[in-house]
Amino acid sequence: MPGSFRAAGRSAARGHLSWLNEAGSRIGTTLDLQRTAREFAEFAVPALSDGAAVDLLESVLGGEEGERWMGPDLPAMRAMAVALIDDLTSLEPERVGEVTSQDAFIGVQCIMTRRPILIGRIRPEEFVRIAPTKSGAVQLRKLGVHSYMVVPLIARGVLLGAADFIRGPGRPPFTPTDLALAVELASKAAVFVDNARLYGREREHVVSLQRSLLPRAVPQTPGLDVSTCYTPTADPGGVGGDWFDVIALPGGRTALVVGDVMAHGLPAAATMGRLRTVARALIALDLAPDRMLDRMDMVARDLEEDQVATCLIAVHDPADASYTLACAGHLPPLLMSVDGTVDYVDVPAGAPLGAGVVPYDPVRLAAPPGSRLILFTDGLVKTRTEDIDVQMERLLHHVAGMAPDGLDAEALSAFGPVAHPRLDEAALIVAATRPSVTDPDVRVWPLPHDGTAAGIARELVRERLGHWQLTELTDVTELVVSELVGNALRYGGGPGHLRLLRHDRLVVEVTDTGPDLPQIQHSGLTDEGGRGLQLVNMLCRRWGACRTTSGKLVWAEQDIPDMSPAGAHPPGS
Repeated sequence: MPGSFRAAGRSAARGHLSWLNEAGSRIGTTLDLQRTAREFAEFAVPALSDGAAVDLLESVLGGEEGERWMGPDLPAMRAMAVALIDDLTSLEPERVGEVTSQDAFIGVQCIMTRRPILIGRIRPEEFVRIAPTKSGAVQLRKLGVHSYMVVPLIARGVLLGAADFIRGPGRPPFTPTDLALAVELASKAAVFVDNARLYGREREHVVSLQRSLLPRAVPQTPGLDVSTCYTPTADPGGVGGDWFDVIALPGGRTALVVGDVMAHGLPAAATMGRLRTVARALIALDLAPDRMLDRMDMVARDLEEDQVATCLIAVHDPADASYTLACAGHLPPLLMSVDGTVDYVDVPAGAPLGAGVVPYDPVRLAAPPGSRLILFTDGLVKTRTEDIDVQMERLLHHVAGMAPDGLDAEALSAFGPVAHPRLDEAALIVAATRPSVTDPDVRVWPLPHDGTAAGIARELVRERLGHWQLTELTDVTELVVSELVGNALRYGGGPGHLRLLRHDRLVVEVTDTGPDLPQIQHSGLTDEGGRGLQLVNMLCRRWGACRTTSGKLVWAEQDIPDMSPAGAHPPGS
């Protein structure tokens, strides 16, 4: 007889070990805190108990270190999971997601002492010390719950929460063996909970870094209404490398940039920040989009992380309602035409940044008023199960079905794979073109290629500033335009066009066919020339030059006095 007892004991021990081993594959299947807690509770029911509840500390839910708690007050806790057999579904546990009551004395004692508690047979006066409310205590007693235990969740020496277990009619009371099993199970589950906490904290850090590196606000630029959106993925491993940027350029032009570092996590976010900084610096030099990508490729090749990235740049010019685009291995943008038709823009794909395959080919695209250009990263269309071409086609039909007035980045960010969570983060830019060629804030005039050009340019500027009620800027602007036209006559084969643009600043631009960009010269006391650009530099907020397909463009920008609502002039004035 004693031998049979020993054999039964060994069999029970093997069963317990097998059950605990199974917990390793049934709990912690994801790195989501709530799902991990639910898997823990559901695994315990009905194998160990008829009901189980898991409560976690608020600090754990915030990704913090949990509580190394030794104080007199109970830390704030929140109900995360409840599992019950069918006969006990009318019980009144704490509702999942709500802050737990601190009136249940036995649970408080477990947290305070960090030790498990077993009540083999619940005495009548103990129900109110177990249930969160008096009515809950009545239900416990009414349904025949007779045995209770609570164990702390501790991982790596940090208190994470607690788990409660109950048994009802038809089950024997909990025994010290059951308590030992519950402690062992809670120890395993606590590690999974802590892993989820650490992973969630890493995700929050990466998302915070990512958001801090993205633009905080979109500048108002002539001819465009721009909306942007960044949507992180629920998977911490999918966050880190996507970015967008909207940059106001001289002459009322706007640069739209989206990019995607082909990696994830903190290294990808750091690389993204470097590339975005480089892109802003290069665009400030008025480099064309294709030349920008050439330079960014060189920078990407020098990064220690040896990472590559895709990038798409579109520069909008309100004077002729056009975009100039260049692409480095990125997905093509979508264009919604004025009549509502939608199609992908045919942009040469190019090689990703860091691959060392240059040059990149620019494309010029007409953007009539009412059209919309959509730039996005592959997180918007990427799935684990479908080919990206299928998702691209779905996106095209989805955009075609949207009303133009309702097409913005926030609305479009809701697009995603059917019945699946987003696999990767997504960055979006939707740019709607407003009337610009006929806009009274932009004026473009051709200039003759002879000595009369400067006088004609001064007269045009004087007349237009009078219409705009900006006569206080007339003297400086006439001097600036004379210098720019004079330089075009001397060094550029004669001026091409004069453009005057008013938005939050006043910009003068003169084009010519000369290849060399102007630079400020150090003039001596006896030199008769070379001081024109020095004067422009002193009188204007800033000035610059960039190459065009036919030569170059030189611009100068001034602040407009009193741009408050009371002092601003209507565009049609």
